[in-house]
Amino acid sequence: MGQSPASPSANRILPFNKSGYIGTCSVFLRSDCVVDGDTFYYQGQKIRIADIDAPETDSAQCASEAERGERAKRRLRELLNEAPFELHGYASRDTDRYGRKLRIVTRGGRSIGDTLIAEGLARRWSGKRLPWCI
Repeated sequence: MGQSPASPSANRILPFNKSGYIGTCSVFLRSDCVVDGDTFYYQGQKIRIADIDAPETDSAQCASEAERGERAKRRLRELLNEAPFELHGYASRDTDRYGRKLRIVTRGGRSIGDTLIAEGLARRWSGKRLPWCI
């Protein structure tokens, strides 16, 4: 099972307002949008889903990584738009080395990261980036 928040009620951040919409980020859109399979912008903050690693899209090392990365990005956008979700603080730290907020994203007590892993679109975050191309 993935890293869960230390105390969900203490670390809980406001749930997503379903009247909003999470799009796909572009040069022109950097607000409430998905960057790739494990990163998105939400309410002005760049969020890195802390319990997974998804394939890259812009800096993919091979065609299969790029294709899987695009599928992960589309699926994350679908999952975020399905219903309200909650963001929880990550047990070990608040931000990564790029300044992104590290968060566990849940719906109904289940990690959205776990859903992406179960669908073969991400893997458990091991603490370091591993290659997707073999």
